[in-house]
This record gives sequence, C-alpha cells and structure tokens, in this order.
Amino acid sequence: MRSSSGHYYPTLDHVRAIAAFMVFSWHFIHAGSGYPVPFEGAPRIFFMSTIDEGHTGVALFMTISGYLFAKILHGRDILYFPFIFNRALRLIPLLALVVFIVGVQHWLHGGNVTEYVRMVASGLYAPTIPNGGWSITVEFHFYIILPFLLAFSRRRPLLLFAILAAFLALRCYMYARDGSIQWFSYWTIIGRMDQFILGMIFFHFGRVMQQQHVLALLAAVLFSGFYWYFDALGGFYQIGSYPSSNAIWLIIPTVEGAAYGALIAYYDRSYQWTSENPWANLLAKIGECSYSLYLLHFFFVFWIADLIHTRVVALNNFYIATFASLICFLTLVPLARLSFRYVEVPFLKLRVNYVRVPQAAG
Repeated sequence: MRSSSGHYYPTLDHVRAIAAFMVFSWHFIHAGSGYPVPFEGAPRIFFMSTIDEGHTGVALFMTISGYLFAKILHGRDILYFPFIFNRALRLIPLLALVVFIVGVQHWLHGGNVTEYVRMVASGLYAPTIPNGGWSITVEFHFYIILPFLLAFSRRRPLLLFAILAAFLALRCYMYARDGSIQWFSYWTIIGRMDQFILGMIFFHFGRVMQQQHVLALLAAVLFSGFYWYFDALGGFYQIGSYPSSNAIWLIIPTVEGAAYGALIAYYDRSYQWTSENPWANLLAKIGECSYSLYLLHFFFVFWIADLIHTRVVALNNFYIATFASLICFLTLVPLARLSFRYVEVPFLKLRVNYVRVPQAAG
C-alpha cells in the first residue's frame, strides 16, 4: 500500500521481510532462554550468526525506517502534526489490539490488571509494552524528533555524523559511569538512534553503493564476521552477566546501522523489481505485512517451536531449527496478511498528506 506521500518502494519491503524472519527465527530457535536450541557459541557457517542472533532484525527494521523517511522526505517540507497523526494511525491500532489481547490473557491467568495497565502506560517512555511493543516506543521517539533531524540535515547532511558522534559519546559517558551499556544500547533510543541516523546517512550518500557488488559483498562479509565474533563471545545473553558489562555494546548499534545502511542503499539503488517478477512480488507481500508478522508472532512462535520439538522432530540442532523456523514463518504469513488487510489498512486509509514541496524563491 502506498504511503500518504504517494510513494511505494518494493525493495524496502523485501528487506522488511528479511528483518521479520530474523526476529521470528531468534524467538523460534532460542525463546530467550536457550530452548530448544541452547546458547552454545557461534555456528560454523559464520554468516548464519545473524540468524543465531536474530534480534539484530530489530536493528534492520530501524535502519530501514531512517532510510525510508530520508528518501520520502528528501527536498520536501514536513507538516509536523499531520506526520505524527499518520504515524499514530500506522502503529497504534494493531498495537492496541495486541496489548488488549495480552491483557485479557494476563487477567485470565490471574494477573493484576492494574499493574498491567501501569506497565503498558510506562511504555510511552520505557521498553515495557509486551509482544515487541517496546520497539514501537523507540520508533515513535524517533518520529518525534525526525522533523528536526530533517531540518538540521537538509542543507548539510554531514550534520548527521555529528549527531551520531554525540549519541556514541553519550553511551561512552554512561558506560564509564555505570559499567554497563547493553540495556540502553538495545532497548532504548540511546542506542537505536545510531541505526535511524545511519539509515538517513546512507540515503544521502548511498550513491557510493550503487552497483558496487564487490563493496556490498565486502560489507556483508565483514558484518557477518563481526556478528560471528559477537556470537562466539556469548551473544546477547552470555557475555558475562546480563546485561553485559562488555564494551562491545558501545558499538553494536553503530556497526549494525552502518552495515545495514550500506546494504539497504546497495539493494535499493542497484535493483528495480516489478510485480511481474513472482518471487519479488511474494517477498514484497511478506514485507508489506511485516508489522503484523512482528507483533503477532509472539502469540504463536514459542508454543509452535515447543510442539515441533516435543512431538515432531528434535530441534536442538541449529540448522534443523532454522529450517523449521522458515517453514513456520511462512505458515504465519496468511494470518499476517489478514491482519494487514482488516486491522491495518482501514486506518491507513485515514492518513492525510504531511509533505509539501518547497516553492522556489523569486
């Protein structure tokens, strides 16, 4: 579905589909506790570490957001309140439905509804909204400041590097003060800002990636090697304690944003797919409903993995579990398409235009 600005970029929906699968596979394979596949180091096939540490799919989503909005709004003025209104229409209806369903489940299991409501309310500023809703909080924090970022960088995109350096400096200060930065780097805008900013930077300077196949391959190999090293150290949960005190978390958001920004720019500028290509069309359809895939998969992914592991085939082998996660991910797509069609689209039709092309002086 086209945005209110009239633009639609199927290549970015392809990338969204990949990001959704990475997050799904992370939960399917490990469930946050090393079940059914234990946390036992990096896979021998080094580039598979981005699946073994599939939480990095969230970073890919956020880098896409920075790139996309820089692309849509390039050379245009943004109307702030219509923009925020549109983003609320995009994010809140499905999120509200998911929060309600989780709340009902919480109540049926004897949970304290008042405490649940307080937890959800605190999600306006903290990563407490369930079913991955914490990342929507971070995304909305970015939307609030995006118009100002665009204003600062319109004539001097290099200012984005200064903002990037400022957030890195902030993390360094917090790390020196507290001895740990993983929580802020992963769960909040303090770390995630790097990915939004780098997405924007690679839109502005992405021409250096156009048709640069060797450079793109090098970026992919270097990033995979970095993530293999991170995975071998213990990954998300096992580099010492959790949250980790390892300084690698100072740069993980930056490394993710730089690698994903470069690869998004390469793919977006080097390939122009049309709906006549059936595989590209299928991938775009999956990416189109990636928001529903992301929020809804929490209701199914853990018990499906457990069901297969206990009743069908043991999933304690990483590669078998990855293949099974792909099959299960694809079976969830029809439900996500229904959610997109009947929950998301009706509200998307209410969006208003929030951009205008500046009139030439004189």
